[in-house]
Amino acid sequence: MSDSLPLTMPERSPFLSVWLHPRRTIARIAGRLPYPLVVPLAVAGGIGSSFNTVLGFGTISDLMDWRALSACLVLGGALGVFDLYVLGAIAAWLARRLGGQTSAVVMRAALAFGGLPVVLGGVVILTIATVAPASGDSAVLVPLQILGGICGIWAVGLTAAMMAEAAGLSLWRGVLTYAIAALLMPALGALAIRTFAFQPFSVPAASMMPTLLVGDNVFATKYAYGYSRYSLPFAPPLFAGRIFGAMPARGDVVVFRLPRGEGGVDYVKRVVGLPGDRVQMRGGVLHLNGQPVARERLADVAGEEACGGAGAAVKRWRETLPNGVSFETIDCLDHGFFDETIETTVPAGHLFMLGDNRDNSSDSRVSQVGTIPVDHVIGRFGMIFFSRGDGGEGEGPRTRFERIGSVVR
Repeated sequence: MSDSLPLTMPERSPFLSVWLHPRRTIARIAGRLPYPLVVPLAVAGGIGSSFNTVLGFGTISDLMDWRALSACLVLGGALGVFDLYVLGAIAAWLARRLGGQTSAVVMRAALAFGGLPVVLGGVVILTIATVAPASGDSAVLVPLQILGGICGIWAVGLTAAMMAEAAGLSLWRGVLTYAIAALLMPALGALAIRTFAFQPFSVPAASMMPTLLVGDNVFATKYAYGYSRYSLPFAPPLFAGRIFGAMPARGDVVVFRLPRGEGGVDYVKRVVGLPGDRVQMRGGVLHLNGQPVARERLADVAGEEACGGAGAAVKRWRETLPNGVSFETIDCLDHGFFDETIETTVPAGHLFMLGDNRDNSSDSRVSQVGTIPVDHVIGRFGMIFFSRGDGGEGEGPRTRFERIGSVVR
């Protein structure tokens, strides 16, 4: 009689074993790399995390708006892949510093499969949000937020355990590796982006209405005019002037550091005068080099928010600068304090700034601001990435989806 073959149990799928046996699972996966589902899992994990983020700052109704949902799918997926490669590389480097031996490829697999709880949580959140009645928004929101938190904590535990096993480290060193990498990666990335590319700003006042509303959050493009000391965090005096400098154009909406009075305060205004220009307000009309700027009367707007109190309708105009840049302005008063000024010649290396809300803006017309040195310009306002404000009479604050993604002109 021939010897019988030993019976073997089939391997469990890593999608099942990872939940309770993450270290055993990553050991098996490491032998099959490159694993074909690593990138799709990272995309799904990024989308699930974006669902949690939206629910953390908004409501189920916000999540189910097609614009927010599209942003979660596209941006969340892209960030998932970005985290996969950058965080994987940082984690592998840190693990080797702590005495382990591994590669970024294995760490990427740990990150992808460790995010399965977030993927599952995202599916549950989206399913419940789809079927939940609008009237039950508040009753369902909190449980979904708790679910998202639990899934996030579970994902951290799985990922840290798999990183420890992949690098041959103790569990606590795996946790330390993941924690440092998770903190270091966004900090370094955010610092680099904020310093050299885009810096977020929130609009706190109505001085640039109707172009910008209170509650708008806008990215300023840092590279548009080159870099000065004010492009850097805390504005260290490392160098003078601008590197790769360029002069702003008339009509650009820029953010700058106030050079006098309230030092360290950032203002956002519109450039109307360049070096050598003669600027004056006459009867509420902007004059450049002795010529009135063309303007066209538009329909009036309600004045309460724009002018700081209840009032009648406010006049609205469309101005067109000599270089063709066109934008809207508003006047709260027919004979306001800022409607008559002396003629100012803009000094070399300086800019003359105005707010679009002409009677409710502290700008180059007042001595506390004056003309602004070009070196104090931080960047040019670009895309509105978030906006939240008053929903109207009898309503609470709401997310202004119609403004998200629009470009400041």
